[in-house]
Amino acid sequence: MIEAKSPLNIKDKTGEAFEQIRQYEQDIPRLFFSNVFNIVTDGALVLYGATGSSSKYYAEWRDPWPKRDADFADTLAKGLWCLLEPTRLLDLIAHYTVFEKTEDGTLKKICRYQQFRAVNRIVERVIEGKHRQGLIWHTQGSGKSLTMVFAALKLKTHRTIQSEALTNPNILVLTDRVDLHTQISGTFVACGLPNPTPVESIRDLHDLIRSGKDGHTALSTIFKFQGSKEPIENSENWIVMVDEAHRTQEKDLGAYLRATLPNARFFGFTGTPVKKDDKDTYANFGMVGENYLDKYGIDDAVTDGATVPIYYTGRKTDWHIDEAKIDILFDTWFAELDDDKLNEIKKRGLRIEDLVKHPRRIELIAYDTWTHFKAYAQPDGFKAQIVAIDREAVILYKQALTKVIAADLRADGMNAADALARADAMSACVYSINQEDGKPSEDAHKQAIRDELKAHYVDADDEKLVKKAFGRKSDNPQFLIVCDKLLTGFDCPIESVMYLDKPLKEHGLLQAIARTNRVSDAKKRNGLIVDYIGVSANLEEALATYRADDVKNAMHDLDDLRSQLRTAHAVVAAMMKPVKRKAGDKDGLKADYDAFVKALGSEDKWFEFKARARAFIALYETLSPDPSILEFTADLKWVASFLLYGTQVFEKRQAFDQMNYSEKIREMLDKHLEATGLSVTVKLRHITDPHFWEDFETEGKTEEDLMMAAIRKTTELRKTVSERIDDSPHQYGKFSERLRQLLEKLESAQLSWADKLRAAEELAKDISAEDEAHVEAGLHSRRLRHPADPEWLRHRPGRRRSRDPARRSLHRPDDRTNWLVAEGWVAQEPAPAGTLHGALGWTDQAQGDP
Repeated sequence: MIEAKSPLNIKDKTGEAFEQIRQYEQDIPRLFFSNVFNIVTDGALVLYGATGSSSKYYAEWRDPWPKRDADFADTLAKGLWCLLEPTRLLDLIAHYTVFEKTEDGTLKKICRYQQFRAVNRIVERVIEGKHRQGLIWHTQGSGKSLTMVFAALKLKTHRTIQSEALTNPNILVLTDRVDLHTQISGTFVACGLPNPTPVESIRDLHDLIRSGKDGHTALSTIFKFQGSKEPIENSENWIVMVDEAHRTQEKDLGAYLRATLPNARFFGFTGTPVKKDDKDTYANFGMVGENYLDKYGIDDAVTDGATVPIYYTGRKTDWHIDEAKIDILFDTWFAELDDDKLNEIKKRGLRIEDLVKHPRRIELIAYDTWTHFKAYAQPDGFKAQIVAIDREAVILYKQALTKVIAADLRADGMNAADALARADAMSACVYSINQEDGKPSEDAHKQAIRDELKAHYVDADDEKLVKKAFGRKSDNPQFLIVCDKLLTGFDCPIESVMYLDKPLKEHGLLQAIARTNRVSDAKKRNGLIVDYIGVSANLEEALATYRADDVKNAMHDLDDLRSQLRTAHAVVAAMMKPVKRKAGDKDGLKADYDAFVKALGSEDKWFEFKARARAFIALYETLSPDPSILEFTADLKWVASFLLYGTQVFEKRQAFDQMNYSEKIREMLDKHLEATGLSVTVKLRHITDPHFWEDFETEGKTEEDLMMAAIRKTTELRKTVSERIDDSPHQYGKFSERLRQLLEKLESAQLSWADKLRAAEELAKDISAEDEAHVEAGLHSRRLRHPADPEWLRHRPGRRRSRDPARRSLHRPDDRTNWLVAEGWVAQEPAPAGTLHGALGWTDQAQGDP
């Protein structure tokens, strides 16, 4: 289905097109059962998304491979060819659509352009038979596991291809970590790929690959090839996809793999770029002069909105560590230690861990972490990881953070016991167990740490529960405290900030920071790394082993964002310059807004201003609560409030921008609207509000007042008609055409604004009269409400719909009312006996009658 609107808000993916598609999917679900994806376009942009997906997952198909941008007249032509050219569309349906089972139900997923391109390049290489390997870099968070699923699906089913090379191939997917193996196996199984076999032992692996049979899809870790040297007979019919390819070649693992499968085809996948001096990975998977068979880098993913950009900020505390002065710092910080302890540390050698885990430093960072988290992430329900230097530091942070949070809760009036319990639940520790943990120690500190390590350890099953709870907005924990685990392969969009106190570099750094780059809702505009250890100060050095172009935008300094905010503000201020803003009360502000409406003049100028204003607000939100935003706060309030007003004036509809603002911004703007009295001006009234009818008075009003009243009433009526049609399309559908005519009259120069206002009043009176007729006829009681709506409990809650999903909708033969019934909804009153009542299997729980 294609929904054409003008124009789309690509940055936030908001607007009528997305709202209407969601409405259609809700109201007419059967239309979408066989629908793979929807398209929204404004004639320039073309965005697509799988049926049922939210607007944040809609994306542009940017690369028309194997064609080039220059082959198309414009982006509309390119977008439609990429998605709807018949052979490509068949390919998308046959090989690039999967249904993934999750806890919340089944999701329909369709590929992105880089997945389509990479998989087709792999398939082409297999069919050609000229080269037997290729290296694919798709940056973390861009769907690498799904790319492997799509590749397996096309190599196995190849519904649009005839080739001897694809007659009945064996697919082997290899990882080098148990958690990645679990993740990829889970993805393959959840997507319903035909016969995926997770291999659990070395014996199972050899039984499978040495069976001599074809058609397998096997998932294993590379460690199961350890010591295997004897080649199998049909190795030429195996296609091996190796995840994190740069690691699998370490030691002899790669040699054992190739000795066992000497003639197989090998495709290496990696989520991080390959180091420039990593000759083994290029030799084992790449082609001479090719580097990557397919590359989808950090910048590509951010540009597409597949991931969010990552920013970093260094937090200099009084206990900041400068490694160049480590000896001086040690002598200063540990001056109170007795001589024996000092000598013991100096004898074994001074380590950075000794400084990092100083109790006073841990306390200060825990306090700073909680203070920052409360203002930055918590208001919008986002969560955080704390990365400690080792397992002991994990425990120290757990203790310090619990103490800080408990003190804060007590200050808010909670009793001590409840505060401590609540604070403790807000963080969880995830680390590996060690055989030393159970041993007794004469050192009191060591023994205390070992006791805590045992107390806070979560096994594999509990770790799954902790991760699921962390991924839910309303549940604790708010923090995961880790040192090694969950820094790779852990996808949790709700994580927006990482507090880093471990000196990571190279692959480990790239993997860790990417935990924050997953797309969540519109309020998550970026991931943030709060650096306590100094990694960001030496970022170039930490990533020196990679090609500069591959990692130049791995992390951005928060100063870049501050600079962008200043620039965005300057652009908005320049457009507002013709208006001399001076008022602080409602009437004065309205006069300023009316003056600015005149200054903008045209719809084109309005849409330009709206786009620039949204960019300014988004940057302000992203930086908040950074002190750099304070100088722009007054202008932000003025601009954000004007967007509500301007949307009514220029687009004749209600503005929904504020729904996507972060909680901290929305609260500030709501207070501003109330304090200035602007809420009366920009918030729409409902037709049932007695004050609704006041605007229709024309006596004593200027032409400008009449214009604003006509625009306001039309906007309110648009909302009213939409609500009524949703409730009863047959009863209120006739008003849709009259609303369209009213909107046309607003654009007409032949009628005065008083006439236009009178036309709006006539429509409002007729809708109100229809409401009354609806009530008198008793039809209002047939409205369907969702159980989450508190109103439905007041109306015969015992009447419930049959759970039979096949019984979706019914037209009563003696009535034009369309009874559209969706799963989980209830009727407020019973239908007449013998019609809908019996046919749909309603039951009266009080009497037991069918």
